Amino acid sequence: MTTISHPAEFTLQRKHTVNRSNAAKWIVSHAARYWPIIIMILIGAFGNAALAAVMPLMVGDAFDQMLMPDPDTSILLPLALLLGGSQVIRGVLQFGRNFGAEIMAQKIERDIRDELYVSLLGKSMTFHNLQPVGDTMARATNDVREVNFMFSPGLNLVAGSLMFLIMPLTFPILPDIFPELFSNWDFLHPSLVFAPVLFTIAYFIFLSNYLKTLSPITDEVRSTFGTMNTHLSEALDGVEIMKGAAQEDAEIDRFVTNARRVRDAFVRQGDLEARFLPNLLLGMTYVVGLVHALFLFRDGLITTGGVVAYFGLLLMLGFPTFASTFAYTQISLGLSGARRILELINRETDLDQNAAGYTGVMRGEIEFRDVSFTYPDPDHGTEGDCVLENISFKVKPGQTVAIVGQTGAGKTSLVKLLNRTYDVSGGQVLVDGIDVREWNLASLRSQISMIEQDIFLFSRSISDNIAFGKPGAGLGEVEAAAESAQAHDFIQSFDEGFETVIGERGVTLSGGQRQRLALARAFLTDPHILILDDSTSAIDSATEDKIQRAVANAARGRTTFLITHRLSQIRWADLIVVLKNGSIAAVGDHNELMRTSEAYARIFRE
Repeated sequence: MTTISHPAEFTLQRKHTVNRSNAAKWIVSHAARYWPIIIMILIGAFGNAALAAVMPLMVGDAFDQMLMPDPDTSILLPLALLLGGSQVIRGVLQFGRNFGAEIMAQKIERDIRDELYVSLLGKSMTFHNLQPVGDTMARATNDVREVNFMFSPGLNLVAGSLMFLIMPLTFPILPDIFPELFSNWDFLHPSLVFAPVLFTIAYFIFLSNYLKTLSPITDEVRSTFGTMNTHLSEALDGVEIMKGAAQEDAEIDRFVTNARRVRDAFVRQGDLEARFLPNLLLGMTYVVGLVHALFLFRDGLITTGGVVAYFGLLLMLGFPTFASTFAYTQISLGLSGARRILELINRETDLDQNAAGYTGVMRGEIEFRDVSFTYPDPDHGTEGDCVLENISFKVKPGQTVAIVGQTGAGKTSLVKLLNRTYDVSGGQVLVDGIDVREWNLASLRSQISMIEQDIFLFSRSISDNIAFGKPGAGLGEVEAAAESAQAHDFIQSFDEGFETVIGERGVTLSGGQRQRLALARAFLTDPHILILDDSTSAIDSATEDKIQRAVANAARGRTTFLITHRLSQIRWADLIVVLKNGSIAAVGDHNELMRTSEAYARIFRE
């Protein structure tokens, strides 16, 4: 079995490989791992159907026995016990089939959810910037769940219904093929397979057409649901802005429009299900089969018990007819969900983890060599306008570099090329003389720590947030990092101290508190390159001096990049790079640039 692989930032070695060439093969490759359960399901389905078929045959035999001139009623009790016992065994087999199908469905849901989660973690930031979070959540939850339902009850009912379909085709001819084994059921005539054969042929013709028509509808159902979920996610993330602009009514209208599209897709699905032709075909089969049996009875070819037994076998066709409407719809929904999940997993990312790349200890020497960078265009999948162009400068190990410029000059984009959050569109970024693309990505990022202005904190304890980059850190290390970041005092003011659980994204903390926790997280990892992207913008003046000393201590002995507008921080930088419209306007220290660079001087005058 082949595995389709695409470049990813990080991949984990999996014990089992899967075929990702299309959704059906992907699902089959997941299911094949659990072949003992599949055998259990098939045995349960066959046994359940066979014993269901035995019941009308026994009843037909009882009819013939009681219609004899001198009926022997003593056979009724053993026959009833045998009939009851067979149905008890049938119930056990049916339970085994249902239990096996449910276990398999849950295992495959777990495997697919795990595979998708690992894949999402391995995608580049370009992927995550272009992929709506709401749609990703819809695929990771509802679409994965649809795959579960595809197995149970979907494929479980299909396996059972196909076995029920086989029984009326085989039992009328078994006494002729194996006369010694089935001599008690010789009251059936081989020609009675005529009606079931016609039904089966027409059934699969109609079913094939039904599935072809259903597939695009179920694709639309899953797609419209993802769109609705995307809007819901965006509305909740931006609820503060929405309320501040008094746009509740407009957002409600948008959501209602999306919900109406989901409803319309489900209505089209229901309309197709209602016009499922085998429902009409079943009634016609009953008529044809019964008339055929009565003609045979009139000619003396079958007995009254044969007519009763045969019609009981015909009634078994009702289960595949009625179950197929729901079961095959569930399979189609599951395949639609699988296609959406697989599309996400297979979508190419721009970065490769380069597992065989360089893994040495950084000295902190950095060079930007004629670097250009362009963000991809989300609407057309191509490159958009150039963000950085012809950037070239060198940084010695241990130097502190300030990146300054007007808003939109490309400062953050520049530093994100260092840890390969994004890759350059042209030129090279070198760390210790080695192109960052030749570094092992995990090794590169583990030695670079970046603190952004928009701080992200997890809904966990303060201690866990600080130790996120170093999970094995002890409490002493965590507290020392907090003290270095001037965060220890406010943490201790909480009732539970370092074990205080903060809200999602740290909403229960002030901006300055969040930034100090981010600084503590960076200090704990002891990076060789430290990047501070306007990370002290929300710190008050009283705290700023303390933070300045903490940052100065942290910068000692390591290469540090500062993106800031604070003159107090820029002054002590060893090197200042001034960006203007994506290009370097000037490079030098503070005193030099104040004399020679109008662009740099203007920043402070404004």
